Amino acid sequence: MEAAKGNSFWQFDTNHWLKELNSSANGLTTKDAQRIFLSQKNTKRGQSSFEKEVILFLQQFRSPLMLMLIVAVIIAALLGESTDVIIISTMVLASGILSFIQERNAGKVVEKLQSLISLKTSVIRDGKEVEVKSNEIVAGDVVIFNAGDMIPADCLIFEANELYVNEASLTGESFPVRKMVCIVDPETELSKRTNCVWEGTNVVSGTAKAVVINTGSNTIFGSIVQSTNTRVETSFEKGIKDFGFFLMKITLFLSIFILVVNIVNHKSVIESALFALALAVGMAPELLPAITTIAMSAGAKRMLEKKVIVKNLSSVQNLGEVNLLCTDKTGTITEGVIDVDKIIDISGNESEIVKTFAFWNASFESGYSNPIDEALKKLIISEKQSPIKIGEIPYDFIRKRLSIALDIGSQKILISKGAYHEITETCTQVRMSDGTIQDFKSKQDELETQFQKYGLDGFRVLAVCYKQIQNEIITKEDESEMIFGGFILLKDPIKSGITKTIEELKKLKVELKIITGDNINVASSIGESIGIQNPVVLTGNDLSNVSPEALLVKVKKTNIFAEVEPRQKERIIQALRKSYTVAYMGDGINDVSAINAADIGISVENAVDVAREAADFVLMEKDLMVLVDGIKEGRKTFANTLKYIYISTGSTFGNMCSVAAASLILPFLPMLPKQILITNFLTDFPYMTVASDNVDEEQIERPGKWNLKLIRNYMVVFGLHSSAFDIITFLTLLYFLKVQEAFFQTGWFIESSLSELCILFIIRTHKNFFKSNPSKYMFIFSIIALIVTIGLPYTSFGIDAGMVPLPLMNLGVMLMIVVAYILTADLLKVWFFKYSKLSR
Repeated sequence: MEAAKGNSFWQFDTNHWLKELNSSANGLTTKDAQRIFLSQKNTKRGQSSFEKEVILFLQQFRSPLMLMLIVAVIIAALLGESTDVIIISTMVLASGILSFIQERNAGKVVEKLQSLISLKTSVIRDGKEVEVKSNEIVAGDVVIFNAGDMIPADCLIFEANELYVNEASLTGESFPVRKMVCIVDPETELSKRTNCVWEGTNVVSGTAKAVVINTGSNTIFGSIVQSTNTRVETSFEKGIKDFGFFLMKITLFLSIFILVVNIVNHKSVIESALFALALAVGMAPELLPAITTIAMSAGAKRMLEKKVIVKNLSSVQNLGEVNLLCTDKTGTITEGVIDVDKIIDISGNESEIVKTFAFWNASFESGYSNPIDEALKKLIISEKQSPIKIGEIPYDFIRKRLSIALDIGSQKILISKGAYHEITETCTQVRMSDGTIQDFKSKQDELETQFQKYGLDGFRVLAVCYKQIQNEIITKEDESEMIFGGFILLKDPIKSGITKTIEELKKLKVELKIITGDNINVASSIGESIGIQNPVVLTGNDLSNVSPEALLVKVKKTNIFAEVEPRQKERIIQALRKSYTVAYMGDGINDVSAINAADIGISVENAVDVAREAADFVLMEKDLMVLVDGIKEGRKTFANTLKYIYISTGSTFGNMCSVAAASLILPFLPMLPKQILITNFLTDFPYMTVASDNVDEEQIERPGKWNLKLIRNYMVVFGLHSSAFDIITFLTLLYFLKVQEAFFQTGWFIESSLSELCILFIIRTHKNFFKSNPSKYMFIFSIIALIVTIGLPYTSFGIDAGMVPLPLMNLGVMLMIVVAYILTADLLKVWFFKYSKLSR
């Protein structure tokens, strides 16, 4: 039961709702949570797997092409053409079943991928903190929030420590909102309900505990999702759509032209209409939706083997278009394993007291877990006393520091640790090596020189400051008049093999740019160590002073962006997208806006929830080589999808032109409607294997770009080539072999079907066809279709379809024409793609 559905739950305190929901501050019992979850599941029963499969099967017959064929079956039935009814119905059913099986398998791949990246939430059950899947949260659960967490339900807060939440997904407000324990008027607008957190938002900084009030479709976010189901169209999807409209116009024009010509020539109106309809079906790439889905799911499956999880299936194609990768350095360029090199005072000497302060600050931190604090927690200190934590001001990306208040018995102290400049701006004094305290300004220049030197040496530098306090309740205002203690010098070694990985990216024509919040000296040192000679570096401060127009030029010349803020990352990505197809890789809260801004967002398995949720791909290992493999798979998927488009448009457009010409001179139809549909089915059979075909290395070397002009040029060139051989076939059958109607139709059926089967092996590679090996299944299915095509006229089914057995001479001549077609098409193909590459 959703306890607060329809109620303004923010007008009550948490004690009211804990009692109402039979819960407590120690959460629900596991048994109660499971009972509530099952009751919710029963009241919101979704479709069973059987129902989903039935719907998927029926969906195979809702496309305009399938509906046209079903109408043709009805017309044939009304006219008493039982043979036509059987043949067309068989073609429709077989195509539907084939597409259903492939799409069903593709769907199972997607389901598996989604299960691998399901979000989890920390809750209290049976009085203990446990992690459960976010979609298993129930009303009454007590949830624990830390920085980076996605909020899985609408909740009421009953504990909060400097909690800031990003509610942009609901309110459009880009600045984080502070949340606290309070009671709010029932009429308060959404953005001012400071005691609530909402599903679909995320924690920017701080910690909190809250009780779940509403889940699923009863949340504000859930109701919005139900009412709007739109998503951004990828560039490949847009290209496919544009191509579909382009093809539809040509098909409609040619079909109407052929219908009119046949009627004018006093041929049967019904037979002419069915013939034009069959041609339209033959011309249309009816398998394109299935091919793209299958190709993407096959690509996603291969990517999973390469440790890349695909969240959004349609993004697989876009990954193949990427020609620029932007990433932070930690964990991608470097090992991502932080080592504490030394902790020193102002004079550069090892300092036990600064070491102790750093250890305490990291050990008592309760917010966002991070590698630096984990490394500091491993320090061995000589101080034996056990301080008591009395307060915390969590880290955030504006202050760039973390402060912990401790009672150490003799006194209360506030210890801050963070970025050097953000620490020094709070300091008025400095602790010397001998323990004396001096004015900070007198040592500021000396400290700045040391900081710069450590950065140039490749260290990541943090600073520590402290002061005595009297109060037990601390706020950000207490971070002032601090005493500078010393430096923490951290090492994050360059990842072994990174230079080789960068070379692999270059081979794929993918540039690499580093975007980091680190100091300019550290970033430059890292850049030089991975082979970027004299790296061009742009800092966040410089970025603030650059106009939007100038930035478009500067970003292209820049190798490293250093000392940048999260919002600046987004600005950089948006500028780069004007010149590149950009992939951005990040794993922190500060990367989310950039992940959303990029063409392709990439995160890692152990990233914060909000980063994984925003990404299109999740890497199981934070390794650029894994991404190199992913880009290759994306390009393979792109290449295989284009193969089908090339194959289906060139030969079928040629056939349409041939038929248009034949309709003007032949006293009969060049092929019966049912024969055209059989041709279509036989050639579609091996075409389904295109999705898993082998791809030449040359086709992976460059980013795949959707190019409608190239497709149009291909269709015209190869359509005319195909049409030329069809006309040669017509003339040979009419004037050399002097055949009658049925022999003519059978001869062209064989020549046309074999040509379409063979062109598959020609167009699948940009090289000569004998220099590239097709996939095993493509070869086997094509051989089967070839044998069936040649043998069909000799069967009762073929005779029912209006075919006749061909004399060996006629069959031999048809095969000779097909061989000539193959050889000339291969030469034309090599020239076409070579010329197209030169003209780019």
